[in-house]
Amino acid sequence: EVQLVESGGGLVQAGGSLRLSCAASGFSVDDYAIGWFRQAPGKEREGVSCIGSYDRGTYIAESVAGRFTISSDSAKNMMYLQMNSLKPEDTAVYYCAADSRLRPYSPIYYCSSRTPFTYWGQGAQVTVSS
Repeated sequence: EVQLVESGGGLVQAGGSLRLSCAASGFSVDDYAIGWFRQAPGKEREGVSCIGSYDRGTYIAESVAGRFTISSDSAKNMMYLQMNSLKPEDTAVYYCAADSRLRPYSPIYYCSSRTPFTYWGQGAQVTVSS
């Protein structure tokens, strides 16, 4: 059974940092596409950063480029989202996601509103105070 369990959310002041973690089970984080999404109150879900299946290319949303970094650790079967220089507009529930099989989609497509991701974490609240 595939499971994604997130941790690391919380309250931080603007300019601070947080690292979100997502523990994966039932598959290897290096085998399939993985990614992070967020949803703020009253807004649509947004793809933050995604890694594709084949060449492991990476997409990062323009709103977080230069501040956020996606990574994975195959030995621990974990995926991470390092968030630096946080802003109040980064406040949202963050979700990790993974695909269930190899598919030739780009990281941009995986992070789009039509994302084919199959598995989702439970969500982690990130609140950035001004």
